[in-house]
Amino acid sequence: MSPSSGSAPPLLQVNDLSKSFVLGNQTVEVLKGVNLEVRQGELLAMLGASGAGKSTLLHILGTLDRPTRGTVCYESQDIFRLSEQELARFRNRRIGFVFQFHHLLPEFTALENTYLPSLMQKRPIAQCIEKASTLLSQVGLEHRLHHKPGELSGGEQQRVAVARALIHNPDLVLADEPTGNLDTHTGEALFALLRELNQKRKTAFVIVTHNERLSAQADRSIHMVDGRIVNGRGR
Repeated sequence: MSPSSGSAPPLLQVNDLSKSFVLGNQTVEVLKGVNLEVRQGELLAMLGASGAGKSTLLHILGTLDRPTRGTVCYESQDIFRLSEQELARFRNRRIGFVFQFHHLLPEFTALENTYLPSLMQKRPIAQCIEKASTLLSQVGLEHRLHHKPGELSGGEQQRVAVARALIHNPDLVLADEPTGNLDTHTGEALFALLRELNQKRKTAFVIVTHNERLSAQADRSIHMVDGRIVNGRGR
């Protein structure tokens, strides 16, 4: 963690967050009173067994789902008081996503996959291409701009997904098992890239991972068990 990050104001605050789903005659509690703070520019690792609630929490932090109870505040703004349209605008401006499966469009090149989200915001095409080219160079893909996903390795595809997540200069990037489908060496290289981008760009990252060795490289880590945060590590 950089010397100043410990005193940085909270980017994100989660208070008493719960999420339940109704399945038939049963109500299933997935999140149970979660409290969490993410500081500006930090890298937070989230660990826990399958079914612990990590992905559900990440989806709520990314405003892809709403909580049953509790609040999520970005810089003191309770975002779930926003309308769906306002929430979509907020998400598109402030949050980037990297998933376990890269979700690249197979018919488009690496460059096109990266800048497509910018076109949806009606930015000039030349500006979009320039920004996407710069990001792909930063993730080591300057020689693969015009290759389609089927022509890229798994690690390269995830690097494109990382570049796409950063195209709007988000304050926060949420990554759900981004190394889960990669071999050990490639996964470690991708995690190192995320750490480098976090430190250079001062973008906050929350990364779900099962790999405790990788999570030890984060500024902080938290462990989830049965829908609760049970312990954590920070520095």
